[in-house]
Amino acid sequence: MKKFKLVSVLLVAILMAVVAVGCSDDGETSAEGGNEGSKGGKVNIGIVLPTKDEPRWVQDEARFNDALKDTEYSTEILFSQGSSAKEKENVETLISKGIDVLIIAPHDGAAAGAAVEAAKKDDITVIAYDRLITDTDAVDYYVTFDSVAVGEAQGQYLIDNAGDGKGIPLYLYAGAASDNNAFLFFEGAWNKLQPKIADGTFVIANSSEAESLKDKAELSRDELGRILGQVTTNWDPNESKNKAQTHLTAASTDLKGDVAILAPNDGTSRAIADVFGTDPDISSFVVTGQDAEKASIQYIIDGKQSMTVFKDVRTLVVDAMGMAVDILKGETPETTGTYDNGSKEVSAKQTDVIVVEQKNVKSELIDSGYYEASEFSGL
Repeated sequence: MKKFKLVSVLLVAILMAVVAVGCSDDGETSAEGGNEGSKGGKVNIGIVLPTKDEPRWVQDEARFNDALKDTEYSTEILFSQGSSAKEKENVETLISKGIDVLIIAPHDGAAAGAAVEAAKKDDITVIAYDRLITDTDAVDYYVTFDSVAVGEAQGQYLIDNAGDGKGIPLYLYAGAASDNNAFLFFEGAWNKLQPKIADGTFVIANSSEAESLKDKAELSRDELGRILGQVTTNWDPNESKNKAQTHLTAASTDLKGDVAILAPNDGTSRAIADVFGTDPDISSFVVTGQDAEKASIQYIIDGKQSMTVFKDVRTLVVDAMGMAVDILKGETPETTGTYDNGSKEVSAKQTDVIVVEQKNVKSELIDSGYYEASEFSGL
């Protein structure tokens, strides 16, 4: 009889362990920084970020956690890992925890509409974070960097640093066509580059669609989409690398030499730079970036990447959390403009961007405390 009881106790213990493992965190959830949310209680602010596979979003996670650690409010952060279905599931999970405010950086701006509409049905205030959610009126606010200004900074940098003369080969790359920001970044770059393409300073090397539109100063959404369809990287370094290799293989010698490259962000920039840097027919290249990722700052120090557009996520996180706390207090958040998402004009708060290159890495990123000098070599 005692033996039977002992076996029963062991079986129960094993079953409890299996259940515990089955319910453990899968690496896509973080509730640090909240005080009750992490213990299964009510969550005040739910946050959904697109992926843990890019350093940018991991940095944002840490700063969101820090932003509320000394307040009465709780938060929970979920990652969608590049899946709109997972994103919707994450929002539904947060709704079930009683959130009052949803902060979401969508994987796909249009597809996220279904998720935020579910939140609005529960009277949850929705803040689009860094990426605009499109084609729905279920978005209350948008916290962002000026995405058009990002592209303009990249385009202007190429103009200022790509050399003198005419006929400079210009290779164009863009973010994911599912991301509204990719259109805005490219629009900004086109604003600056198009006059220099039209007058022959630059020659488009890798997009027949862009070449056919080179005399148009303003492009429609459809026209931008046609170009993005040819030069999208989907924010994927591997896809960027493969596309760059394909373009260089197809390029004639007059489209090599000293070249200019519009790369949309740091991950794609490094991948593209690695390809162009090993082609014997490329004499030199100027390549843009965005996000001031650590790996790209080292590339800039080493002369492998020309610049990055620094978007200080500390400020963006503070703006987003400040807006959320205002809402929780029943106050109206401060905004600085609006964005048309296809269904409504969304009130927005914008944060300025800064161009970082070799000569100002220290002043902008080290002296400001964003990074430590010890994290880099050659400074």
